[in-house]
Amino acid sequence: MYSQEQVQKIVQEKNVEFLRLQFTDISGIVKNVAIPATQIGKALKSGISFDGSSIEGFARIQESDMVLQPDLSTFSLLPWRSKDGSNEARLICDVHLPNGKIFEGDPRHVLRRQLEKAQEMGFKMNVGPELEFFLFEKQNGGSATIPHDSGGYFDLGPVDLAEDVRREIIRALTQMGFTIEASHHEVARGQHEIDFVYDDALKNADKVVTFKYVTKTIAMREGLRATFMPKPIYGAAGTGMHANISLFRGEENAFFDSETAMGISDLARFFVGGLIEHACAITAIANPLINSYKRLVSGFEAPVYITWSGPNRSSLIRIPAGRGLSTRVEFRSPDPTCNPYLTFAVILAAGLDGIKRGIDPGEPVDLNVYHLSPAERKALGIKTLPANLKEALDYLEADKVVRDALGEHVYENIMRLGLLEWEAYNTYVHPWEIERYINAF
Repeated sequence: MYSQEQVQKIVQEKNVEFLRLQFTDISGIVKNVAIPATQIGKALKSGISFDGSSIEGFARIQESDMVLQPDLSTFSLLPWRSKDGSNEARLICDVHLPNGKIFEGDPRHVLRRQLEKAQEMGFKMNVGPELEFFLFEKQNGGSATIPHDSGGYFDLGPVDLAEDVRREIIRALTQMGFTIEASHHEVARGQHEIDFVYDDALKNADKVVTFKYVTKTIAMREGLRATFMPKPIYGAAGTGMHANISLFRGEENAFFDSETAMGISDLARFFVGGLIEHACAITAIANPLINSYKRLVSGFEAPVYITWSGPNRSSLIRIPAGRGLSTRVEFRSPDPTCNPYLTFAVILAAGLDGIKRGIDPGEPVDLNVYHLSPAERKALGIKTLPANLKEALDYLEADKVVRDALGEHVYENIMRLGLLEWEAYNTYVHPWEIERYINAF
């Protein structure tokens, strides 16, 4: 944690000319206000005002004044220089109202509120997200989806042409304080994954938004386009953000129990039970786009069926092999277009509800669920995730636990934006329809 004096000293010593005060809107899009370094004292002391009515899902025009309050623990130099050779730095901010109160619609606040509830129950939440992304050739700023390489899972050069780009991304992230565990080519052409270490949920939510910002910037500087779109190519694997979750009591992993057959505690089972019960409502937050549901289909290792298991990758929830301090629950449905603050918040709320109510998840399903017939799945009581955004929003509307975790302001705006997106999609005439029907009817 930096002090105000340390931040001001680094800014002076490193020739920082501008600071970017960053925050996210409800959709998880990174926003920023750039201020000259001469204003850093004012920003750190009393924050910087901005127009909240211009940010999606924040405020109405008649109550638009808001204040960005920098979080000193997030200070970092940006790993590239401006054209004139000067440095820039960034601070992630909390959003406040002019009277000093925290803004209820700030996604960081939504997550903090759930982490405080976990703390009241004696728990700290750690999360390890696994972000996948595509690198495409840049087509004069267009939207072509031509992969940068023809590599496959774990391939290396010369097939994986993006090794050097991934290396530059990792260097940049490392300079910003990330500890990178691994990077590799993913299944689809042009698809990649970089994993960073397991940490406190708020810290890693901050790192998710930083990761996306840095990856897109480095790709652009290398003449490429990075995208976290869930399903940019028909017939290819989609892009996920598996979330590895554990609860700790002090230094003890509350999910571990060496005396049970699976090596997990009853508390971990109840947490899984909560995730299963609220999975459909969580999907509206963890998979927020129309396109998200093109990924959640059978045949591409994306989760479709609401089951849990040990190492079985056809399940929505699995318990990876590590035990002891590494015991964790992997929730496989989120994709990287989600707002990580809101996603981690509703996952935690669902799991805590499972613990409070002692929700039994039933027996793990160790079969390949993709290969079961509809009759076999029905006999086993296996349900499916929502098939589209509208269905997910309907589940969200009916789920009090997830709604309460979001808070009324965020919930209402998620519903408003989601239903607008659904209406726009449903009324648009798509090229697929023209090709299929124009000559047949």
